[in-house]
Amino acid sequence: MKEMLQVGIIGTGGIAAAHVRAYKQMPDVQVAAVADIAPGKAELFKEKLELENVETFADHTKLLELPLDGVSICTPNVAHHRTSVDALLADKHVLVEKPMAVTIEQAVDMVKTANETKKMLTIGFQPRYDPNMRMIKEIVQSGSLGDVYYVQTGGGRRRGMPEGTFINKELAGAGALADIGCYSLDLVLNALGYPKPLTVSAYASNHFGTNPVYHKEAPNFEVEDFGVALIRLEGGKVLNFKTSWAMHADSLGPTLFLGKDAGLKLTPAGTGPWSGVWDGGIGTIDLFHDINGRQVDTSIPVEVHNRDIFYEKVRDFVVAVKENKPAPIPGEEILINQAIIDGILRSSANGREVEIHLPEL
Repeated sequence: MKEMLQVGIIGTGGIAAAHVRAYKQMPDVQVAAVADIAPGKAELFKEKLELENVETFADHTKLLELPLDGVSICTPNVAHHRTSVDALLADKHVLVEKPMAVTIEQAVDMVKTANETKKMLTIGFQPRYDPNMRMIKEIVQSGSLGDVYYVQTGGGRRRGMPEGTFINKELAGAGALADIGCYSLDLVLNALGYPKPLTVSAYASNHFGTNPVYHKEAPNFEVEDFGVALIRLEGGKVLNFKTSWAMHADSLGPTLFLGKDAGLKLTPAGTGPWSGVWDGGIGTIDLFHDINGRQVDTSIPVEVHNRDIFYEKVRDFVVAVKENKPAPIPGEEILINQAIIDGILRSSANGREVEIHLPEL
């Protein structure tokens, strides 16, 4: 096992700082290099984060020439594909932030490259490390609900539209679907064991982002701020999914797992205009079932924790690299997440149901 892991950071936005703060807590990791395409930005990042003995680059390919063990990809969405593939081909393990990519074709190429190079590709979904999320998966996988035939998930902010690269179609690929929708999709798909999607019928809109009353960059707003879809999954299951950056309401409802023997209801944590999405944690968990013809409702205690799940995500990547373990959140799984988002956008644009075809890997 290698004692000191050498890692690089590609992209120096806000999420990159979170990666550095996590790495700096680990005595067996050294951030050795930082790259950002914007002139001088890597140097400013190095200074701001107080990184010593760190090389800086304006070209990520130069960073990848160093003998690094792994890299964190923290670029805008549009660059996730190219930087991840380049890193894998340069014999580096990769932790890439969500969303995985801009298009399904890019995501497929990333997974294929990881398989061909035998290097790790793991995706940054830190809610997986929330103990309550893990408990939900255990409940669903235990069979106590019986065969799950219907799932409802998604969440919305009353007012929570970001700016800058998030609203540019070329750079982000999608809006609310990719930014926050991917979290709630992962919540339920992971609990179900990531079944394959078959078809999707969807609607998406951007009534609020394009309105200057609600967004100061309305003329530049190019992505969706709301999306809803009915997704058929293998195994006779159906998923009702909805997400929103802005709406005239405080919630889009709970997440539901309806099984033939019992049902599970989850509400998101938090209050206020930015609450109601699953990256903010779980508020309540309730189990509904009948025993001998009698209705029984059981509240399941939510674990109140002070764990830094972002740190745990980054640490899990480090441990997997050092101990030669499989990817903690493998690209093959999140490829399905990406395929659903792609299907929602295609269905909305075409105004009809579309099929989802996952390629052979």
